[in-house]
Amino acid sequence: MVYVTRTEHFNAAHKLYNPGWTREKNEEVFGRCANENWHGHNFELDVTIKGTPDPDTGFVYDVKKLSIIIHEHVIEKLDHKNLNLDVDFMKGKMCSIENLVIAIWNQLVPHLPAGVILHSLRLRETPKIFTEYFGD
Repeated sequence: MVYVTRTEHFNAAHKLYNPGWTREKNEEVFGRCANENWHGHNFELDVTIKGTPDPDTGFVYDVKKLSIIIHEHVIEKLDHKNLNLDVDFMKGKMCSIENLVIAIWNQLVPHLPAGVILHSLRLRETPKIFTEYFGD
């Protein structure tokens, strides 16, 4: 089994805020991430697929085509957007990096061609914080 990773980038704003809590409770739990005027990140998304290289091309899958799928179904929906307000697949969800990586997985899987297996996603919110998701 060979694993191939494509890295993409997007910028987006969000805030962590539970509307069922008081402002004080949100600030206690989420700190500056509860800023009512939002805050932004330069996200890096690693999309890893797995498979056996095709004998004719040597590719598990053409990474240029993978990039097109990622851009069309994820990056164009997230880049320079407010994740809480502008992104249909994040509506009604707490906009944490954990929930975002799961939502991105769910956006990608239906659009991958037969035989392309999504192995994992790694979403970096800052140089010190990232999540990994394996579709579990």
